[in-house]
Amino acid sequence: MEDYFSRFLSLGWQLRQYLTELIENLLGYIDWIPQRLEIQFSASRGGSLPGTTGCNHEGTYGLSVINTTTKKQSANGISEGKIVRKRFASIYQRSYGRSAYLLHGFKLVQRLAFRVRDHWCLFSSGVHAKLTRILHRFWTTVHGSCEDIGWLQRTRTSLCSVDGTGRFKEILHEIRNGLHCLPNTLVYLFIPGLFSNHSPLYFTNTKRFFSKMGLTCHIAKIHSEASLDKNAWELKQYIEELYWGSGKQVLLLGHSKGGVDAAAALSLYWSELKGKVAGLALVQSPYGGTPVASDILREGQIADKEMRRIMEFIVCKLIKGDMRALEDLTYAKRKDFISKHKLPIDELAIISFHTEASTAPTVLATLTRVTQAELLPWLPLPRFFLSASEFIESMLASLKVPVVAPVSAAMAFTALHLRLRYGERSDGLVTRRDAEVPGSVVVRPERRLDHAWMVYSTLKKGSAEADASEMCEALLAMLVEISRKKKFC
Repeated sequence: MEDYFSRFLSLGWQLRQYLTELIENLLGYIDWIPQRLEIQFSASRGGSLPGTTGCNHEGTYGLSVINTTTKKQSANGISEGKIVRKRFASIYQRSYGRSAYLLHGFKLVQRLAFRVRDHWCLFSSGVHAKLTRILHRFWTTVHGSCEDIGWLQRTRTSLCSVDGTGRFKEILHEIRNGLHCLPNTLVYLFIPGLFSNHSPLYFTNTKRFFSKMGLTCHIAKIHSEASLDKNAWELKQYIEELYWGSGKQVLLLGHSKGGVDAAAALSLYWSELKGKVAGLALVQSPYGGTPVASDILREGQIADKEMRRIMEFIVCKLIKGDMRALEDLTYAKRKDFISKHKLPIDELAIISFHTEASTAPTVLATLTRVTQAELLPWLPLPRFFLSASEFIESMLASLKVPVVAPVSAAMAFTALHLRLRYGERSDGLVTRRDAEVPGSVVVRPERRLDHAWMVYSTLKKGSAEADASEMCEALLAMLVEISRKKKFC
């Protein structure tokens, strides 16, 4: 289709050139028409023209050459040459007037033709420029993120990743059999991703699971909808506070944008955090960027300004966040940041964990628990019953119902879209190639898990498979093992 559009534009341009040359060739001879026609006569009052005589044949005047110089006077004393000159002059004036009108008409036609040519040139140039812009926007929209997906693996070919999927399965199998090996000499910090401030259940089950094992566990209280630089600075202060408060190194696990924020904190402030951080696990994090954010905010595509205004209204007005939080996940921003700030991959144990979402039709009916609501404000109970005892009131306050949403269905639909458009496998938001940090230990489980599975729980409980808390424990245990082998902690 691009070839057809190019040929159409080239044909229009050639037609304009041919029409312009035709007009110039047809009207170019007008410049050769003389401006004035002048004939000089020798006026001799009372005499005749030397060697000429006038004759009249049926109203036609003419001059003939004779060999006599005799002056022939008419009855009123006016010479015949005088009469001939006057009549010839009147003929000349009439013919000159007609030629002047004709010349003036040709000049008007010439100016009109040139004006039409100029307007045609302006019109064709405007149409050509507009079609070029429309074609550029069309191909920018269709092309999308084809050349950006996986850019990190193409540019960082010297840093080879290590496949740790097999060892991860072994550790997970031991955990499910009751063998827990996480030491209590570390502080475990979970960093939530984008929009976590509006999701009270983000990492809550995992924190409860770690607390039952007697481990010190925290969830970073950061504004997830803030920019990358702001969250990196807050995480740096959070890590230092935990380190100086407990005297223990901090082990980081960041999900989605949380992993990108944690990596940014280590890249920007590694000189101050060195020795305080034991390792980093990036779980489904768009370290290289995500096509979802790039396709939404890409400039130069069709309806780019309208799409940006919609996202600004959602992020800034409704969610009260910062638009830069979404911009920092685009390929352009990630390329710029990674080129300027290096992640200490040689001095720190890093794991990249990424999955692929299922696109089966049954997933479209799956509901995900995203929060919980208390029943006490909604129960129509009498006042005396509520004021009977504090025990009854506390018992009723503990009655909560899960608030569910079709998050898994949305992730399946987005994963199918990315698979059909780009041919890339993803968890619904992040492609597998963009989630790998070059030089890290990569875990690629075969199990189909969407982007929200690690932090939210579905209503379908399956005891045959490991849950999110057990997988987080396996990742952190593997991170401790890598750190000990490299003697980082």
